[in-house]
Amino acid sequence: MAKKQKLLHRLFSALLSFLLHGRTRTPAISSRTTATAVPSSPPHPSTLHHHHSSPSTQMAEKLAAARTLVLDVDAGLLLPSSSLFPYFMLVALEAGGYVRGLVLLLLYPIIFCMGGDSDAAVRVMAMVAFCGLRASRFRAGCAVLPKWFMEDVAAEGFEAMRMIGAAGGRRVCVTRRLPRVMVEGFLSEYLGAEAVVGREMKMLWGFYTGLMVEEDEVVLEMKKKIMGECGDAVGFCGSQEFLQHPLSRCCKDIYLVTREDRATWQALPRSKYPKAVVFHDGRLAFRPTAGSTLAMFMWLPFGVALGSARLAVALTVPYRYSTPILAATGMSWRLKAGGERPPLPGADGERGRRRGQMFVCNHRTLIDPVYVSVALDRQVRAVSYSLSRLSELISPIGRTVRLTRDRDADGRAMARLLERGDLVVVCPEGTTCREPYLLRFSPLFAELSDDVVPVGISVETAMFYPTTAGGLKSLDSLYYIVNPRTCYTVQFLERVSTAAVREGKVPSADMANHVQKKMGDALGYSCTMLSRKDKYRMLAGNDGKCSSSPAWRNDNS
Repeated sequence: MAKKQKLLHRLFSALLSFLLHGRTRTPAISSRTTATAVPSSPPHPSTLHHHHSSPSTQMAEKLAAARTLVLDVDAGLLLPSSSLFPYFMLVALEAGGYVRGLVLLLLYPIIFCMGGDSDAAVRVMAMVAFCGLRASRFRAGCAVLPKWFMEDVAAEGFEAMRMIGAAGGRRVCVTRRLPRVMVEGFLSEYLGAEAVVGREMKMLWGFYTGLMVEEDEVVLEMKKKIMGECGDAVGFCGSQEFLQHPLSRCCKDIYLVTREDRATWQALPRSKYPKAVVFHDGRLAFRPTAGSTLAMFMWLPFGVALGSARLAVALTVPYRYSTPILAATGMSWRLKAGGERPPLPGADGERGRRRGQMFVCNHRTLIDPVYVSVALDRQVRAVSYSLSRLSELISPIGRTVRLTRDRDADGRAMARLLERGDLVVVCPEGTTCREPYLLRFSPLFAELSDDVVPVGISVETAMFYPTTAGGLKSLDSLYYIVNPRTCYTVQFLERVSTAAVREGKVPSADMANHVQKKMGDALGYSCTMLSRKDKYRMLAGNDGKCSSSPAWRNDNS
C-alpha cells in the first residue's frame, strides 16, 4: 500500500511539473547521508568529505587555501526545520495582499500532499505568490524577508561563510529551490555574499508570471569565473541534491553534512549577526506558518469589531476610566518602575514656571504621544511631519502640529508652543524603529528649552506591526488597535538640563547624543548613527520625503 501511495505521489508531482514548466523534473539522487556516495554517471570531479557539526581542522585549512566557497543555501545555510511556506506567504501577504494570501492558504493541503518543499510544491507556491506582481515595485526580498531568513540561519553554516570571508575568499551562494529575488537581498546585504545563483522569476511586460526558469546563462558565467579567475573552490552543502547543480562540479572539495548532524544545528544568535537587522518592513509580527496564518484570518473579523469598540472608548472616555476598560480588551500600558511622573507646569512645586515642558521620546509607533499623554494624565501637543488626515482625525490628543522642511520655521513653531505653557512631545529620531536600536537624534530639541524630560518607549504587539515604510501609513493606528494583545511601556527619565546649549557652551549635537545614550541605557537599546534616510533607502528605495518633511533633522549633525 505504501509503495502504491509513493508511486502515485511521484506520478502526480511529475505531471504537475510538466504542466507548470513543460518538462518533467529530473530525479534526485538518493538522499542517504553517506560520505562516499557520488553520482554514478558521469563521475563527479569533486572530492566528497564527511563534515561533522564542529568545524574540522582540515576544513578550516581547505577554506583558508581556497579562493571561493560555493554554499548550498537550502541545506547548507538554513536550519533543517525551516519550511519554505512561510517565506512565500510573506510575499503573498506583504506584496500581493490578503486575498492572495488567503488563496495560498487554501492551497496548503494540496501543497502539503505534494511534499511541502518539493520542486512541484515550490513552483505552485511561487505561482500564487508572484503571479501578477509588478517587478519594479517588488521590495519584499530586501525589506521584509531578511529578518525572517536571519532567524533561520544556522550557526554552523554561517561559520563556513565566516571562515572563507576571513581568508579573503569569494562567497557564492546557490539556492536550488527559492527564487533568487527572494534571497539575494538577505545574502548580499547581511551575510556578505559576493554572488547569488538561483532560479529567476519569468516576467512579461514588467510583471511576474509566476513561472520559475533556470538561470542557465548566469550559472555558466559564474562557472567560468570560478574555474578561471577564482582558482580552487570548496563546496559546503547538506544534501546530495546539491551535487546535481552545475556549480558543484567547479569545486575541488565538497563538504557534505549528514542529516543527523544537521538535526543538531542551532540558530545563529543575534549577537553574532555580521550586520544587525535594524530596519525591516511588513505588517506581520509573527512567522506566517499555515496554522498561524489560519488563526490570523479567523481573528480578523473579531479584530475589526474589537478595534472599533476600542477606538470609540479611547475617543469618548477620559483616560482614568478608559485605561482599565481598554486593558480588559487586551490593549494595556504600564509605567515602568522607577519612572515617576515629572513635575509639570502648573502642578505643585512648579507654579512659578512660565514655559511649557518638552518631552523627548524614542519613536516606536505613530501613537507614542498618546501614551505619553495617558501616562501624564494631561493633554500634550505632538509635533510630526507625515501624519495622515485619518490618523489625525482619530487621535485622542487633538490636533498635531505639522513640521515643514524649514528648520528655522519649525524651531519657531515649537518655541511658541513652549511659550504658551504646552507639554510638547517630540521624537528626534524622525522615524520609527521596530528593533531594540535608537536612531540618530536630531539636535534641534536641545536648542529650544532649558531642560528636557527623556521618555523611554517600548511596545509589544501580538499580530501586526503598526508601522510601515512602503505601505499605507494612514492605516498604522488601525493596525495597532486590531491586535489581539498590545502593551505600551512608558518610562520617564531624570530631567536633563540643556541650558548649556542655549548659552553656547555645549554643541547641540553633543547634547542630543548624550540624551540618546541616556535613553539607550535605560531601555537596553543600542545607539546608532543611522537616520531616517538610511531606513527609507533600504526599505522603500527613496529618501522618505513626504509632502511635509522634517526640517529639524540636520544632515550635518
